[in-house]
Amino acid sequence: QVQLAESGGGLVEAGGSLKLSCAASGRAFGVATMGWFRQALGKEREFVAAVDRSGGARRYAEFVKGRFTISRDYAKNMMYLQMNELNIEDTAVYYCASSNRLFGESVHLAEQYEFWGQGAQVTVSS
Repeated sequence: QVQLAESGGGLVEAGGSLKLSCAASGRAFGVATMGWFRQALGKEREFVAAVDRSGGARRYAEFVKGRFTISRDYAKNMMYLQMNELNIEDTAVYYCASSNRLFGESVHLAEQYEFWGQGAQVTVSS
């Protein structure tokens, strides 16, 4: 079992920045791929970004490219999502997820991930 806990969510004005953190505990040494997903009210959960064990391989959803940066500190069992130039459409609950599968073509699929955090609310105001 892997436990994931997100932090860093909150309220920010449009154009502002937030940094989300995800702390992994339990059997975190087996985690190969980690990702961020989000779910806005009334919408389906969608992929945001994913990173491999080393932090060297990353993948982003098209709508966050150039604005969000995913990073990972494997030694500390931490993952981060730096979010810049936030807009109202970024308002959602952001979830941290982990997978024991190697980083590959399916990292954007929710079913790739075995463990999920409880989510962190990000609200962007106009």
